[in-house]
Amino acid sequence: MSVTLLSLFIPTFFFVSITPGMCMTLALSLGMSIGVRRSLHMMWGELIGVGLVAAAAAAGVAAMMLQFPEAFIFLKLGGGAYLGWLGFQMWQSKGKLVMQEPGAEVKQQGRLQLALNGFITAIANPKGWAFFVTLLPPFLDQSQPLAPQLALLIAVILSLEFSCLLIYASGGKAMRHLLLNRNNVKLMNRIAGSLMIAVGIWLAFG
Repeated sequence: MSVTLLSLFIPTFFFVSITPGMCMTLALSLGMSIGVRRSLHMMWGELIGVGLVAAAAAAGVAAMMLQFPEAFIFLKLGGGAYLGWLGFQMWQSKGKLVMQEPGAEVKQQGRLQLALNGFITAIANPKGWAFFVTLLPPFLDQSQPLAPQLALLIAVILSLEFSCLLIYASGGKAMRHLLLNRNNVKLMNRIAGSLMIAVGIWLAFG
């Protein structure tokens, strides 16, 4: 891959990644409810999903999904329902993703569950599939071997995606501290839960 193409790809993908979407909204809501450090478990699951989506799109799986759109629809509906259920639990201040009120027993966070949340959101994200299917090919130089180019692009994608997730989760943490200073933990849980439900609806019907 030429330096020119790479210099164009980096700002292009950063703009796409930083734009509010399902993965970034999930990072924001988790930053509010459980903090940046624990949100990292969601992030590595999301990054695995993003990497798989990029590799699958490049390998032609996206073309197969266009022939069998019902598989993608099922994935969207199932993922949306799952995230909506998590958001409903947060709204009721239940489950493992909520911020506990002062004096309450702190529940152990499920690392694999957080990673699964990120993974499901990433692989069922229409924005991600649309980007990789439509914008990835122009940045590939057909005169050079494709495998090294794809490896480089995916590495850049994951680095930029992780940076954007940290930005959103940190913003959520800042909002969390603001609410905690006002002793509005229940309100924080409901805001985070509402964001999660919105992510689920967006995922299912977007």
